[in-house]
Amino acid sequence: MENKEWYFEYEIQKNRPGLLGDISSLLGMLSINIVAINGVDEGRRGLLLLANDSRNIERFESILSTMDTIKVIKLREPHVLDKLAVRHGRYIQRDADEKNTFRFVRDDLGILVDFMAELFKQEGHKLIGIRGMPRVGKTESIVASSVCANKRWLFVSSTLLKQTIRSQLIEDEYNNNNIFILDGIVSTRRANERHWQLVREIMRLNAVKIIEHPDIFVQNSEYKLEDFDYIIELRNTPYEEITYEVVNQNDQLQGSEFGSFDF
Repeated sequence: MENKEWYFEYEIQKNRPGLLGDISSLLGMLSINIVAINGVDEGRRGLLLLANDSRNIERFESILSTMDTIKVIKLREPHVLDKLAVRHGRYIQRDADEKNTFRFVRDDLGILVDFMAELFKQEGHKLIGIRGMPRVGKTESIVASSVCANKRWLFVSSTLLKQTIRSQLIEDEYNNNNIFILDGIVSTRRANERHWQLVREIMRLNAVKIIEHPDIFVQNSEYKLEDFDYIIELRNTPYEEITYEVVNQNDQLQGSEFGSFDF
Protein backbone atom coordinates (compact mmCIF):
# COMPACT_ATOMS: atom_id res chain seq x y z
CA MET A 1 0.00 0.00 0.00
CA GLU A 2 1.09 3.56 -0.67
CA ASN A 3 2.45 5.62 2.20
CA LYS A 4 0.10 8.36 3.34
CA GLU A 5 0.72 11.40 5.55
CA TRP A 6 -1.31 12.11 8.67
CA TYR A 7 -1.33 14.99 11.13
CA PHE A 8 -1.61 14.17 14.83
CA GLU A 9 -1.97 16.90 17.44
CA TYR A 10 -2.46 16.29 21.13
CA GLU A 11 -2.78 18.31 24.32
CA ILE A 12 -0.91 17.18 27.41
CA GLN A 13 -3.28 16.49 30.30
CA LYS A 14 -0.78 14.97 32.74
CA ASN A 15 2.81 15.81 31.97
CA ARG A 16 5.25 13.15 33.05
CA PRO A 17 8.71 11.99 31.99
CA GLY A 18 8.68 9.59 29.07
CA LEU A 19 5.27 10.55 27.72
CA LEU A 20 6.55 11.35 24.23
CA GLY A 21 8.65 8.19 24.32
CA ASP A 22 5.54 6.10 25.04
CA ILE A 23 3.73 7.64 22.08
CA SER A 24 6.75 7.12 19.83
CA SER A 25 7.03 3.48 20.90
CA LEU A 26 3.34 2.95 20.18
CA LEU A 27 3.72 4.44 16.72
CA GLY A 28 6.72 2.20 16.08
CA MET A 29 4.82 -0.93 17.05
CA LEU A 30 2.08 0.03 14.60
CA SER A 31 4.63 0.66 11.80
CA ILE A 32 3.78 4.38 11.71
CA ASN A 33 6.77 6.64 11.09
CA ILE A 34 7.25 10.11 12.57
CA VAL A 35 8.20 12.57 9.82
CA ALA A 36 8.37 15.69 12.02
CA ILE A 37 7.43 16.80 15.52
CA ASN A 38 7.20 20.16 17.25
CA GLY A 39 5.31 22.09 19.86
CA VAL A 40 2.53 23.99 18.09
CA ASP A 41 0.87 25.75 21.03
CA GLU A 42 1.19 25.97 24.78
CA GLY A 43 0.82 22.42 26.09
CA ARG A 44 0.29 20.97 22.61
CA ARG A 45 2.48 18.96 20.26
CA GLY A 46 1.99 18.30 16.57
CA LEU A 47 3.38 15.36 14.61
CA LEU A 48 3.48 14.60 10.92
CA LEU A 49 3.12 10.84 10.51
CA LEU A 50 3.60 8.45 7.62
CA ALA A 51 1.64 5.19 7.44
CA ASN A 52 1.13 2.63 4.69
CA ASP A 53 -2.08 1.26 6.19
CA SER A 54 -4.90 3.49 7.41
CA ARG A 55 -6.08 0.67 9.66
CA ASN A 56 -2.99 1.22 11.80
CA ILE A 57 -4.03 4.85 12.22
CA GLU A 58 -7.45 3.64 13.37
CA ARG A 59 -5.80 1.30 15.89
CA PHE A 60 -3.58 4.14 17.06
CA GLU A 61 -6.59 6.39 17.59
CA SER A 62 -8.42 3.64 19.48
CA ILE A 63 -5.50 3.14 21.87
CA LEU A 64 -5.11 6.88 22.41
CA SER A 65 -8.74 7.10 23.55
CA THR A 66 -7.83 4.96 26.59
CA MET A 67 -4.99 7.25 27.71
CA ASP A 68 -5.73 9.88 30.36
CA THR A 69 -2.38 11.65 29.96
CA ILE A 70 -3.21 13.25 26.62
CA LYS A 71 -6.21 14.58 24.72
CA VAL A 72 -6.34 14.05 20.97
CA ILE A 73 -7.01 17.38 19.23
CA LYS A 74 -6.55 16.34 15.58
CA LEU A 75 -5.81 13.13 13.73
CA ARG A 76 -6.39 13.70 10.04
CA GLU A 77 -4.80 14.15 6.64
CA PRO A 78 -2.58 17.23 7.01
CA HIS A 79 -3.73 20.64 5.88
CA VAL A 80 -1.27 23.31 4.75
CA LEU A 81 -1.56 25.04 8.13
CA ASP A 82 -0.79 21.77 9.95
CA LYS A 83 2.48 21.30 8.08
CA LEU A 84 3.51 24.89 8.69
CA ALA A 85 2.65 24.63 12.38
CA VAL A 86 5.00 21.66 12.78
CA ARG A 87 7.69 23.32 10.67
CA HIS A 88 7.63 26.62 12.55
CA GLY A 89 6.40 25.56 15.98
CA ARG A 90 3.16 27.55 16.01
CA TYR A 91 -0.03 28.11 14.11
CA ILE A 92 -0.56 31.01 11.76
CA GLN A 93 -2.99 33.59 13.17
CA ARG A 94 -6.37 33.31 11.51
CA ASP A 95 -9.28 35.73 11.71
CA ALA A 96 -12.02 34.27 13.92
CA ASP A 97 -14.84 35.70 11.79
CA GLU A 98 -13.30 35.66 8.31
CA LYS A 99 -11.81 32.20 7.98
CA ASN A 100 -9.96 33.01 4.75
CA THR A 101 -8.04 35.93 6.34
CA PHE A 102 -4.57 35.25 7.76
CA ARG A 103 -2.48 37.75 9.74
CA PHE A 104 1.28 38.18 9.88
CA VAL A 105 3.73 40.74 11.23
CA ARG A 106 7.03 41.64 9.61
CA ASP A 107 8.93 39.37 12.01
CA ASP A 108 6.92 36.47 10.52
CA LEU A 109 8.18 36.89 6.95
CA GLY A 110 9.73 33.42 6.95
CA ILE A 111 6.40 31.83 7.87
CA LEU A 112 4.53 34.04 5.39
CA VAL A 113 6.85 33.03 2.55
CA ASP A 114 6.37 29.34 3.42
CA PHE A 115 2.60 29.78 3.60
CA MET A 116 2.30 31.50 0.24
CA ALA A 117 4.72 29.03 -1.37
CA GLU A 118 2.45 26.16 -0.29
CA LEU A 119 -0.53 27.97 -1.84
CA PHE A 120 1.42 28.66 -5.04
CA LYS A 121 2.28 24.97 -5.40
CA GLN A 122 -1.38 24.03 -5.61
CA GLU A 123 -2.76 23.69 -9.12
CA GLY A 124 -5.70 25.61 -10.49
CA HIS A 125 -7.26 29.03 -10.06
CA LYS A 126 -6.49 30.85 -6.85
CA LEU A 127 -7.09 34.52 -6.12
CA ILE A 128 -5.08 35.89 -3.19
CA GLY A 129 -5.14 39.41 -1.78
CA ILE A 130 -2.44 40.90 0.42
CA ARG A 131 -2.98 43.99 2.56
CA GLY A 132 -0.30 46.12 4.19
CA MET A 133 1.18 49.57 4.55
CA PRO A 134 4.03 50.77 2.29
CA ARG A 135 7.44 49.11 2.67
CA VAL A 136 6.20 46.34 4.96
CA GLY A 137 7.50 43.61 2.60
CA LYS A 138 4.48 42.55 0.54
CA THR A 139 6.02 42.36 -2.92
CA GLU A 140 9.32 40.94 -1.69
CA SER A 141 7.43 38.16 0.12
CA ILE A 142 5.45 37.33 -3.01
CA VAL A 143 8.60 37.05 -5.11
CA ALA A 144 10.39 34.96 -2.47
CA SER A 145 7.37 32.64 -2.25
CA SER A 146 7.36 32.22 -6.03
CA VAL A 147 11.03 31.21 -5.90
CA CYS A 148 10.33 28.72 -3.08
CA ALA A 149 7.45 27.24 -5.09
CA ASN A 150 9.68 27.06 -8.19
CA LYS A 151 7.20 29.21 -10.10
CA ARG A 152 7.79 32.06 -12.54
CA TRP A 153 6.33 35.38 -11.42
CA LEU A 154 5.02 38.10 -13.71
CA PHE A 155 4.29 41.69 -12.73
CA VAL A 156 1.13 42.84 -14.48
CA SER A 157 1.13 46.05 -12.46
CA SER A 158 3.71 46.95 -9.84
CA THR A 159 5.99 49.59 -8.34
CA LEU A 160 8.77 47.35 -6.99
CA LEU A 161 11.61 48.71 -9.14
CA LYS A 162 9.77 51.06 -11.45
CA GLN A 163 6.16 51.60 -12.33
CA THR A 164 4.85 48.67 -14.37
CA ILE A 165 1.51 48.70 -16.17
CA ARG A 166 1.28 45.99 -18.79
CA SER A 167 -1.36 45.89 -21.51
CA GLN A 168 -0.33 42.60 -23.13
CA LEU A 169 1.58 39.40 -22.52
CA ILE A 170 3.74 37.46 -24.93
CA GLU A 171 2.54 34.00 -25.90
CA ASP A 172 4.57 31.91 -23.45
CA GLU A 173 3.48 34.10 -20.52
CA TYR A 174 -0.07 32.77 -20.82
CA ASN A 175 0.94 29.83 -18.69
CA ASN A 176 -1.14 28.42 -15.85
CA ASN A 177 2.07 27.64 -13.98
CA ASN A 178 2.96 31.33 -13.65
CA ILE A 179 2.20 33.58 -10.68
CA PHE A 180 0.49 36.80 -11.83
CA ILE A 181 1.09 39.79 -9.56
CA LEU A 182 -1.02 42.96 -9.63
CA ASP A 183 -0.94 46.12 -7.56
CA GLY A 184 -4.55 47.14 -6.92
CA ILE A 185 -3.71 50.82 -6.57
CA VAL A 186 -1.69 51.05 -9.78
CA SER A 187 -4.22 49.05 -11.82
CA THR A 188 -7.27 51.01 -10.68
CA ARG A 189 -5.80 54.52 -10.50
CA ARG A 190 -3.26 54.66 -13.32
CA ALA A 191 -4.09 52.04 -15.95
CA ASN A 192 -6.07 52.33 -19.19
CA GLU A 193 -8.71 50.05 -20.70
CA ARG A 194 -6.14 47.92 -22.55
CA HIS A 195 -4.57 47.05 -19.21
CA TRP A 196 -7.99 46.10 -17.84
CA GLN A 197 -8.68 43.86 -20.81
CA LEU A 198 -5.47 42.04 -19.93
CA VAL A 199 -6.48 41.86 -16.25
CA ARG A 200 -9.78 40.22 -17.21
CA GLU A 201 -7.95 37.73 -19.43
CA ILE A 202 -5.61 36.83 -16.57
CA MET A 203 -8.51 36.46 -14.15
CA ARG A 204 -9.96 33.80 -16.44
CA LEU A 205 -6.74 31.76 -16.44
CA ASN A 206 -6.62 28.63 -14.30
CA ALA A 207 -3.65 30.03 -12.41
CA VAL A 208 -2.62 31.84 -9.22
CA LYS A 209 -3.27 35.58 -9.13
CA ILE A 210 -2.11 37.68 -6.19
CA ILE A 211 -3.27 41.25 -5.75
CA GLU A 212 -1.70 43.82 -3.47
CA HIS A 213 -4.18 46.28 -1.94
CA PRO A 214 -7.28 44.15 -2.73
CA ASP A 215 -9.63 46.66 -1.04
CA ILE A 216 -8.71 49.40 -3.51
CA PHE A 217 -8.89 46.86 -6.34
CA VAL A 218 -12.50 45.87 -5.57
CA GLN A 219 -13.59 49.48 -4.94
CA ASN A 220 -12.75 50.35 -8.53
CA SER A 221 -13.52 47.16 -10.48
CA GLU A 222 -16.24 44.59 -11.04
CA TYR A 223 -14.55 42.14 -8.65
CA LYS A 224 -15.57 41.59 -5.02
CA LEU A 225 -13.74 40.56 -1.86
CA GLU A 226 -15.87 37.41 -1.91
CA ASP A 227 -14.01 36.40 -5.08
CA PHE A 228 -10.77 36.03 -3.12
CA ASP A 229 -9.79 32.60 -1.85
CA TYR A 230 -7.34 34.02 0.68
CA ILE A 231 -6.70 37.44 2.20
CA ILE A 232 -3.30 37.98 3.82
CA GLU A 233 -2.60 40.91 6.14
CA LEU A 234 1.00 41.97 6.78
CA ARG A 235 1.80 44.54 9.48
CA ASN A 236 4.93 46.03 11.01
CA THR A 237 3.43 45.41 14.47
CA PRO A 238 0.42 43.34 15.62
CA TYR A 239 -1.74 46.41 16.26
CA GLU A 240 -0.81 48.51 13.24
CA GLU A 241 -3.84 49.82 11.36
CA ILE A 242 -3.88 49.22 7.61
CA THR A 243 -5.40 52.34 6.09
CA TYR A 244 -5.78 53.86 2.61
CA GLU A 245 -6.77 57.37 3.72
CA VAL A 246 -3.95 58.99 1.74
CA VAL A 247 -5.00 57.19 -1.43
CA ASN A 248 -8.69 57.96 -1.01
CA GLN A 249 -7.96 61.63 -0.39
CA ASN A 250 -5.75 61.97 -3.46
CA ASP A 251 -6.67 59.97 -6.53
CA GLN A 252 -3.56 61.19 -8.31
CA LEU A 253 -1.30 59.71 -5.59
CA GLN A 254 0.91 62.79 -5.67
CA GLY A 255 2.86 64.28 -2.76
CA SER A 256 2.28 61.33 -0.45
CA GLU A 257 3.91 58.18 0.80
CA PHE A 258 1.86 56.19 -1.69
CA GLY A 259 2.91 58.52 -4.45
CA SER A 260 6.51 57.38 -4.15
CA PHE A 261 5.65 54.17 -6.06
CA ASP A 262 6.93 52.07 -3.16
CA PHE A 263 3.97 50.03 -2.06
